[in-house]
Amino acid sequence: MSSTILVTGAGGWLGSLIAEALHSDPTAPNTRLILADVVKPKAPAGSNALVIQADLTDRAQVNALFTTSFGIPNTVYCMHGIMSRGSEENFELGIKVNVDSVRLLLEETRSVNAPKPIKFIFTSSLAVYGGPLRDIITPETIAVPQSSYGTAKLMAEIMINEYTRRGWVDGRIMRLPTITVRPGPPAAATSAFISGIIREPLSGVEATCPIGDSYESPELSLPLWLASPETTIKNLILARHIPAERFMAHTRVVCLPGFTATIKDELEALVKVAGKEALQLVKFVDDPVSRRIVSSWPSVFDNTYALSLGFVADEGGMEPIVRRFQQSVVKSDR
Repeated sequence: MSSTILVTGAGGWLGSLIAEALHSDPTAPNTRLILADVVKPKAPAGSNALVIQADLTDRAQVNALFTTSFGIPNTVYCMHGIMSRGSEENFELGIKVNVDSVRLLLEETRSVNAPKPIKFIFTSSLAVYGGPLRDIITPETIAVPQSSYGTAKLMAEIMINEYTRRGWVDGRIMRLPTITVRPGPPAAATSAFISGIIREPLSGVEATCPIGDSYESPELSLPLWLASPETTIKNLILARHIPAERFMAHTRVVCLPGFTATIKDELEALVKVAGKEALQLVKFVDDPVSRRIVSSWPSVFDNTYALSLGFVADEGGMEPIVRRFQQSVVKSDR
C-alpha cells in the first residue's frame, strides 16, 4: 500500500534531507511525496513527487496541498519556519510564519475527510526552554522560552497537542537538539555558528564565533545540546512509525536524543581532525545578543523517554561527527 506524505519546508536543508530519506525508506515503499515551500523544492532523484511553490501563510495555497492529484496525505511533516535570529529581529514575520501558518496547516489537516487522524510531525526546538532550569531537562520540565523563536515554537506545540487531544490530528512534536554539522550556507539562526566554526574551516574558509573573544575565552565553556544530521534524520523518520498509543497520554512532545558538548569541545575536535591551521580560520567576535540567546538554552537532557520509544542517539561526541563531515567535503571536491 502506498503512502502519501506532505513535507512543508521541503526547499530547506533539513526538509530536503527528509524528502530524500522518505523516498529511500525501506519500510515504506511506493511513497508519494508532496513537497512544498516558499521556494520551489527539488524532488529526490527517482522519486514519485509533486513539487509545489507555495506561500504557507495563505489559506488557499495551503488548501491546495490537500487537493493535488496524489489525494489526501496520510502524514504531514511540518518543517517550515523563520529561524531564531530572523524571528528575533522581525517579530511579526516570525509569528506569521511560525505560528499562523502552522495553524492553517493544522486546520486543513483537520478538515479533510480522512478515515483516521492524519499524522502531523512537527519539528520544534530546545529554544522553548529558558530562564532558571534544573541541571537535567526531563519530560516534566516546564518550557519558558526566552526568545521570539522559542515562544512561537511553544505556541505551535500547544495547538498541536490540543488538536491531538480532540482527535483531529495524530500529533508528534519533535524538539530537536542543535544539529551540527550543517552543510551549505549559514542559516538565519542564532545557532548557525555552531556548524559554521566547523564547516567553514574544513573548506578553507574563515568563520566567526560570536561567543567569546579568543580561543582562551572562558565563554567557550558554554555547553550545547547537539545531534548530528544523520541521527536527526533517522529519528524524524522513526517518528512516523511509532504507534500513537506509545506516546504519553497528556502530551505528544518528545525531546529527541542528543549529547552535551561545549564550544571548546567543538574546536578541539576540529583541531584533532584538521589540525591547528583549521583553528586559525576561526575568528572570535563576541556578540552579546547571540550569547544571551544561546546561554538560555538547556544543555543536558534525560534521553530515557525518547530512547524507550525507539529513537537513537549519537555516540562518541563531536570528533566522529567532524570526521564524517570532513569526508563529505573531500568527496564533494573530487
